[in-house]
Amino acid sequence: MGSVNQTAISEFILLGLSEDPALQPFIFSLFLFIYLITTLGNLLIILAVKSDSQLHTPMYFFLSNLSFNDICLITTTIPNMLVNIQSQDKTITYTGCLSQVCLILNFAGIENCLLAVMAYDRYVAICHPLKYTVIMDSHFCVMSLLCSLFFSVTHALFHTLMMLMLSFCTETEIPHFFCELAQIIKLACSDNFINYLLVYTVSVVFFGIPVLGILLSYIHIVSSVLKMSSLGGKYKAFSTCGSHLSVVSLFYGTGFGVHISSAFTDSPRKTVVASVMYTVVTQMLNPFIYSLRNKDMKKAFRKVISRITSLL
Repeated sequence: MGSVNQTAISEFILLGLSEDPALQPFIFSLFLFIYLITTLGNLLIILAVKSDSQLHTPMYFFLSNLSFNDICLITTTIPNMLVNIQSQDKTITYTGCLSQVCLILNFAGIENCLLAVMAYDRYVAICHPLKYTVIMDSHFCVMSLLCSLFFSVTHALFHTLMMLMLSFCTETEIPHFFCELAQIIKLACSDNFINYLLVYTVSVVFFGIPVLGILLSYIHIVSSVLKMSSLGGKYKAFSTCGSHLSVVSLFYGTGFGVHISSAFTDSPRKTVVASVMYTVVTQMLNPFIYSLRNKDMKKAFRKVISRITSLL
């Protein structure tokens, strides 16, 4: 198989979730529904937080930014897949593929950082309630958001620039519905050991530090809650963390599954399923997870929906 320099590669072919033509209408309808539900649910959270003054707190500030980031993350993958199915054209340009990789890494990185900051927010609220307004002031919240953006962009650009150094063979088929970093590195004809080493090393650092921060925050939270004498206080403390823990488990569990499956399995379909979980399903479930057991969010949702319906 002849090797060509990456500048000669004009496009990749995204094989999608299935190559069976009979399944394409079902996949199109399913993912269109998921995209609309995800966008609408997260948009409602943003509107609810913005319109209700009672929700103008650090926790909901980060939640609204998480919802905006979820819309951005799912928009980098699903619309392109829907267009490919509708047009029956599975190609994506080389530049478009690199851009998609960069955007996915960026938004996944922001989600990673936001989840860590949200865990710290819960730690301060439960373990240091009297200092909460002092520690979690508007300056800290904005700086946390800007730092999350900076580190995520740096992480995404680093991997994207490393991809530019790869050479590709005549085989340009990606067994995925979007351009995933690990799958593209596998297609390289040039030595990709350095790329794999950097992917896993940088990922361990970039994702490992926030995970460590989340674990430490919850260790302190559990320790503080167990010292409470009131059962009501314990229940209230744990209930405020339940939604965040659910999202953390979904995001990191599926993300970890993608890296493990891509490294140790030869079945690309298993990797695709795990990728769907952390790039699609998690973003769809976030609005439900954060609103079903949250009375303040339910109340804000009702206000937003009533305002929208009154305008129609």
